[in-house]
Amino acid sequence: MNQIDSRSSEYPVSLKRIPDPPEVLYYQGEWNPELFEKTISVVGSRKMTRYGETMTDRLVSAIAREGITVVSGFMYGVDAAAHNAAVEAPGKTIAVMPCGIERIHPSYQEDLYGKILSSGGMVLSEYPGDMPPALWSYPRRNRIVAALAPVLLVIEAAPKSGALITARLSRKYNKKIFALPGPLTSRVSVGTARLLKQGAAIVTEPADILAEYGLSVEATPKKEKTNTENFSPLQKAIVDQLSREAMTADELIRLLREPSSRVGADLTLLTMKNHLILREGRYELARNPGQGGYLCL
Repeated sequence: MNQIDSRSSEYPVSLKRIPDPPEVLYYQGEWNPELFEKTISVVGSRKMTRYGETMTDRLVSAIAREGITVVSGFMYGVDAAAHNAAVEAPGKTIAVMPCGIERIHPSYQEDLYGKILSSGGMVLSEYPGDMPPALWSYPRRNRIVAALAPVLLVIEAAPKSGALITARLSRKYNKKIFALPGPLTSRVSVGTARLLKQGAAIVTEPADILAEYGLSVEATPKKEKTNTENFSPLQKAIVDQLSREAMTADELIRLLREPSSRVGADLTLLTMKNHLILREGRYELARNPGQGGYLCL
């Protein structure tokens, strides 16, 4: 079992600065002190919305590409999306577990666990062996997530959530907190709205966060946008509506006042060409797989 003691010179300095650092860190992967030199912690709701998933991907991908290690808690929802975005960027990520280091929790994320390690990232825990997670071990895990980075990004958070516990700890540790604004009709945007009212910085684009690391807007890769000049008027209208929010086919038909056969045919065509994706019955704009950009009119 790999481990590093708090007395070691390679033990993360940021952890030594909190009141109750783990005496020992157990880890999977190769111990690489460079992973801790430039980090950001990313947390959010387990009940992640499509909006939350999209914004996690957009923000975290750009941040990870700049060599900033993404720290999160490996749970399903925003945590898993952040780890995935970092790996796919490609970049590095650290997963902090609420259980023993020999347990993958949740177990169905075994593939993500493997991707984190194979991409040069690490999995950490203060608990040895196969200890299962407990109610008390999650907030204990959160203090490590908060401590490991100078910046915390909160994507989505319900009024009572682990993400807000991490934010409270980050404030206690004098970290910079960014929160993503979201629709107040969504329960998982209530927590981020509260953080913004309490003084968290608003994030609308990767440049907001990269500036904290001395990286300019020009330093981030420019995303090519797919031109829609060759689209039919109806296809442009579909893209325009979906640029506002995801919609079902029936919603688009009612809004555009076009025959269902025409709208359905264009939705199928745009989906086949990877301009749209269908998720849980709703169409939304997709990344352009060839260029990493998004459709624009």
